[in-house]
Amino acid sequence: MSHNPRFPLVPYLFASLLAIAALAATWYAIGRPVQLADAATAEHKLQCASYTPFGKDQSPFDQPFSIHPEQVETDFTQLAKRFECVRTYSMTGLEMLPEMARKHGLKLLLGAWVNANPVDTEKEISALIKAANANPDVVQAVIVGNETLLRKEVTGAQLAKLIGQVKAQVKQPVTYADVWEFWLKHKEVAPAVDFITIHLLPYWEDDPSGIEQALEQVAKVRRSFGMAYAPKDILIGETGWPSEGRQRETAVPSRVNEALFIRGFVKMAEENGWHYNLIEAFDQPWKRDSEGAVGGYWGLFDADRQEKGILAGPVSNLPHWPWWLAASLLLGAGALLLGGRPASPRAALLLPLTAALGAACTLGWAELAGVTSRFVGEWLWAAALLGLNLVVLAHAVLALSARGGVRERLYTWLQARAGWWLAAAGFAGAVLMLALVFDSRYRSFPSVALLLPALVYLCRPVAGPRREIALLAVLVGAGIVPQLYQETLSNQQAIGWALTSSLLLAALWRSLRVRRG
Repeated sequence: MSHNPRFPLVPYLFASLLAIAALAATWYAIGRPVQLADAATAEHKLQCASYTPFGKDQSPFDQPFSIHPEQVETDFTQLAKRFECVRTYSMTGLEMLPEMARKHGLKLLLGAWVNANPVDTEKEISALIKAANANPDVVQAVIVGNETLLRKEVTGAQLAKLIGQVKAQVKQPVTYADVWEFWLKHKEVAPAVDFITIHLLPYWEDDPSGIEQALEQVAKVRRSFGMAYAPKDILIGETGWPSEGRQRETAVPSRVNEALFIRGFVKMAEENGWHYNLIEAFDQPWKRDSEGAVGGYWGLFDADRQEKGILAGPVSNLPHWPWWLAASLLLGAGALLLGGRPASPRAALLLPLTAALGAACTLGWAELAGVTSRFVGEWLWAAALLGLNLVVLAHAVLALSARGGVRERLYTWLQARAGWWLAAAGFAGAVLMLALVFDSRYRSFPSVALLLPALVYLCRPVAGPRREIALLAVLVGAGIVPQLYQETLSNQQAIGWALTSSLLLAALWRSLRVRRG
């Protein structure tokens, strides 16, 4: 235990001001509002948006699911202010949509869900035909199947036969919708439809396009299809950009990037006279079950039906950033109160900076976990990592403090178990690394969850269970290069994870060189 009779006030205040400025700059950089030209106004409606009638706590996987008419009423009231039509994907349980659309002056691109089950498909097709014939004033066109060829649930010949069956029984134009490559792979489908419906999602391309190249890629494919299939019209049936989720090569999900893409696309489409449908009206959290965090955040509005700033006005990647800043300042202040008097002038400089780093990492992980966590197991995992960060933060600030009494006892308890805190971070790092190497497509990069323990125990090595830590070091270290190779060096989030993993590996390695006393 060390004592310093004089409080090193000047370095402590300097470091505190620096820490506050760093926290403010960090959260502001993430959340600062960006001004862009509007895509839609009260006087300028857009063409069409994809719509599924599920609230944020609903899912089509919950069978039997129920559609709430009051939810659809609210949604259509909101969408009618910005759009001329909505696109749907299934007929099951949606019989009220044509009447609701008529009430709000909306048109419909009505879709039937086609899958490998012929009984289910026939029910969908029958309902589609019935609704189209009963509502010719509302239903502009019908879509027989969505990405069914991509999912390999039917053959091109089977799909063409279904399309012909529908064409013989409705008066509206009939189409099929899929990612653009699948029209090229199944050439027998195009002659069967009245117009071609292609999905252009640069984020999901096999060679993902960054936001700077995304619109160019969309324009290139749209023009090539326009020439190849003339005189048939081309509908861009889905295009958009995610506002949350993991980076794919240079494609970075964010609200600002979503707004850049949508507003730029609308301008380009309307200048060229293209028909289009934006994906999608509202964020759909249920899609995270099959697509990871990114699947739930393609909406032009959020799951609570609130503005995301995608279509008009300023847009922010983190609209509530002042609250996250306030929470970080409170957590940092709490850490400083826990630490108390710095042990030395050097500690006076390090203590506020350590508290700020710990607050930023802990709250940064809390924000990311709120986006990515989908079920109880993931929430428990997120809570465990949050708890680990708080424990490591307490250990770090107490190590820099002039301790006595309760602080000394708490530090002694934490120090005696410090090897296990490092082992816990190593275990988390190994699990996350294995997941990102072998099953990475829908996983976000959790760098912020392990940065604090990696840095703390790299700078202050601790002894731990040697065999366990050695094994964890091997697992973490072995995954760094394969993970980077898969993601490519253009993926900054992957580089961040590789750097965090390298720091953690170094901390684990240094632990093996510390003798247990």
